[in-house]
Amino acid sequence: MSNKKILNIQKLGFPWVTEDPFLMTVHHKDAYPPGNDEQGPSTSLAGRNLGQDFTIKDGFRMYHGETVPGFPAHPHKGFETVTIVLEGLVDHFDSTGAKGRYGNGDVQWLTTGKGCLHTEMFPLVHKDKGNPLELFQIWLNLAAKDKTANPDYKMLWAEDIPEIESADANGKKTTVRLIAGKLQGKNSLDPAAASWAKDPNNHVGIYLIRLEPGAAFTLPAVSKPLNRNIYFYEGEEIHLEGTTVQAYHRVKLTGDDEIEITNGEKEAYILVLEGEPIGEPVVQHGPFVMNSEQEIIQAFNDYRRTQFGGWPWGRMDPVNEPEDGRFARHGDGRIEKR
Repeated sequence: MSNKKILNIQKLGFPWVTEDPFLMTVHHKDAYPPGNDEQGPSTSLAGRNLGQDFTIKDGFRMYHGETVPGFPAHPHKGFETVTIVLEGLVDHFDSTGAKGRYGNGDVQWLTTGKGCLHTEMFPLVHKDKGNPLELFQIWLNLAAKDKTANPDYKMLWAEDIPEIESADANGKKTTVRLIAGKLQGKNSLDPAAASWAKDPNNHVGIYLIRLEPGAAFTLPAVSKPLNRNIYFYEGEEIHLEGTTVQAYHRVKLTGDDEIEITNGEKEAYILVLEGEPIGEPVVQHGPFVMNSEQEIIQAFNDYRRTQFGGWPWGRMDPVNEPEDGRFARHGDGRIEKR
């Protein structure tokens, strides 16, 4: 790569390639139809591989859901999920007794820590119109000392998430939604307590950039060890320090240089993931992420023995009532409503 600030350019696949401290990112975008009485699709599901439906058909996927699309109860251990919902709704239930509904700009920051079962179901609450869904789920690793943290989650509600609006010399605007980190003197909401992102010295940044046609925006220099990747997921083309990048590509950038992004002729949307690496061994097997093979074996043994506290919800794919708004009820009984 002739431009020393650009270390790699790669077409996006499924899931998206990430770097320490991040483990994985997926981008879900589905055009769900109107819902039925069960909050599932009001259309035939014939011809789908229900339970493993990851191929778009009629504009949507059921994923592991068989009645309601989504991900019925499944275990995680040793990392965090950061779920950013751009459009649509997600119903959350977990083995601590917590549940909730969030979406349309909300973010759930879930620490799985020493182990939990949880669901991510996509209720189709509208019967008279479509139920489009778009979200990112980002897996953020935990340091070894925090992999035994109690499972818990924090809600970053859409109304509270900081936004930065700026204009370049030509008056073209850029808007940044700051999910994690610090940018242009503004701080994000606090992440979960055990997170690698909790320490500002780890420089974890998660933010969404929207550029008007022709707009220019500069990413600041942070540090040499910083792993910085941008994911240009919607638009036509952007220009990074004179290099043209087409839509749906990942670009790995240096962490200790200012990087100017100049948009092309269509509105552009970019996800930025950056952070100091944890720098510890990563051993992953399915939903468990630990530091050694022996710890992975122990994680499976713990799950078989305890089911991470068991499942208090009866069905494995529960959903809230259709009329329920956005809310979170935590395992300690605390309730948030929006």
